[in-house]
Amino acid sequence: MSLRPGVITGVGSYVPDRVLTNADLEKIVETSDEWIVSHTGIRERRIASDDQASSDLGAQAALAAIEDAGLAPEDIDYIICPTVTPDQLFPCTANTIQAAIGVPNAAGAFDLLSGCTGFIYGLQVAQQFVAGGAMGAVLVVAAEKLTSITNWTDRSTCVLFGDGAGAAIVQPTEGDAGNCLLSFVLESYGEYGYLLDVPGGGSRRPLTQESLAANENCLRMNGPELYKIAVRGVPEVAEKAITRAGLTNADIDWVIMHQANMRIIEAGARRLDIPEDRLVVNIDRLGNTSGASIAIALDEAYRDGRIQTGNNVLLVGFGAGFSLGAAVLRWGK
Repeated sequence: MSLRPGVITGVGSYVPDRVLTNADLEKIVETSDEWIVSHTGIRERRIASDDQASSDLGAQAALAAIEDAGLAPEDIDYIICPTVTPDQLFPCTANTIQAAIGVPNAAGAFDLLSGCTGFIYGLQVAQQFVAGGAMGAVLVVAAEKLTSITNWTDRSTCVLFGDGAGAAIVQPTEGDAGNCLLSFVLESYGEYGYLLDVPGGGSRRPLTQESLAANENCLRMNGPELYKIAVRGVPEVAEKAITRAGLTNADIDWVIMHQANMRIIEAGARRLDIPEDRLVVNIDRLGNTSGASIAIALDEAYRDGRIQTGNNVLLVGFGAGFSLGAAVLRWGK
């Protein structure tokens, strides 16, 4: 069976209406707008309402991507939902999104947990599904309600995160194979997993009254150590993906990195020798939305006209695991 390259035929995103500014955070923890901006680049973030779960955010992004692809929910063969904040431990958030948007029961659905690189991992899995002809349309929808696992007394982490969802439709190409997902590189540094985790709630440390009181159901992070790994690992995995795509750094028109920290984004661009005007950045407005951040930024850059047909786009993610991922695509929409 011949393989068919995958192409992104539709994108979509959704962020909640509520805005939480740095000034608002100054009333919650001991911090300042100046400190947050200088250390992270974040000025505000979007916060989901109490009655919104990750699936609610994901459903909105998914419908936008399906419409953008010129499809209907019944055309979707599979749903992949990268998330670290599922609605529940099980069933999968992908199953809940499937029911919410009306994708037929004949479609498969599962969650993918790979932290902030989840969207890139999801795209590669979708590519494999369509490449062999098994699937005609795969929905990758990264949905995160990070504020549901935020410790609002920890000033080193609570200033970072926001909520949102981004989605893409992957289908096989029938025409110019140049307009497609050109390459992927996925890596895992498992020995560093302890640097970013949620310690409680799994089989190793089930939640108890004591662990809840200690905020073990919330995210914890060693920021300085993660920064060191990210600024080294991001350019390395990016250059591998660029080379595997048969391109050079100068061929890249747009770079969309995981929106975790503006200093990491800028350091990665310098090491890749890519001008800052080729960076797609929304961290100042949306904060860190984990696995959804690259998907949201991709949708924004497409809809505002920055990304044009034929552009080479580099996606780079890094996060919990410690995981790294990069993909190069040639925009064909």
